[in-house]
Amino acid sequence: MNKLILCIAAVALAGLLSACSPLSLVNAVSPAGSVQASSAIRYGSDARNMLDVYRPVAGLENAPVIVFFFGGNWVSGKREDYAFVGRALAARGFVVVVPDYRLYPQVRYPDFLLDGAGAVAWTVREIARYGGDPQHIFLMGHSAGAYNAAMLALDPRWLGKEGLDPKLLRGWIGLAGPYDFLPVTNRTTQPVFNAPDTPPDSQPVNHVSASAPPALLIAANKDSVVNPARNTGGMAAKLRAYHVPVRELYVDGVGHATLVASLSNSLKGLAPTLDAVERFVRSDGDN
Repeated sequence: MNKLILCIAAVALAGLLSACSPLSLVNAVSPAGSVQASSAIRYGSDARNMLDVYRPVAGLENAPVIVFFFGGNWVSGKREDYAFVGRALAARGFVVVVPDYRLYPQVRYPDFLLDGAGAVAWTVREIARYGGDPQHIFLMGHSAGAYNAAMLALDPRWLGKEGLDPKLLRGWIGLAGPYDFLPVTNRTTQPVFNAPDTPPDSQPVNHVSASAPPALLIAANKDSVVNPARNTGGMAAKLRAYHVPVRELYVDGVGHATLVASLSNSLKGLAPTLDAVERFVRSDGDN
């Protein structure tokens, strides 16, 4: 894709991706290539408890696994819109799981974390059948999805409900994640977290410990939705205080929404997000 087309796509995405709305344009410019998908796999009892798995057509054995949680302020989003993420990461040799999870108003905090834990538990049990290594699982997410990934990686309550421990994770990756947002000022987010009575233990920064998995934190320098200094910078500082390996990457040329679009193979020129994720996973979380 030449620079002109890339710029046109970026401008279109800036409007299309506001509040993480449907990403049909990104998928349209991100062909499947040599990647196959297994769709609509149930991992729980609710209608939203479905996931898709992406993997190279050639097949893999014991490949690293990435569970990707999409954003949407916990009120919108569907796994099909993020096929471009699964395709791009699978093309790099990973097995990728993209789950749906329940949203507000069907549920509030913390119920969507229970769904996330259920998706991880399914991955541990079943991913070997798709060529993935259940001993090499990474959690990843964008925006609200990065929050979900962080909470599952840092707060042992949620995976514990599935009989699992965050120590099984090789690392977690957050893109433009909200990790420290009390008091809740966003009107859409307020009812999701029962503001103004949002409990402090809802904040990922309050669950950092020396046993936390390594992290890769990526944010747009000009993110006007989630403050990168307070959230990405604050989380990185907290992890370092506990001597947890962490890498921060701040990028120009994208915003809160278009950061996730840079994961697309066709739009990877927007920011080095895809390469950074591959390096982190290939290095087994070693920053």
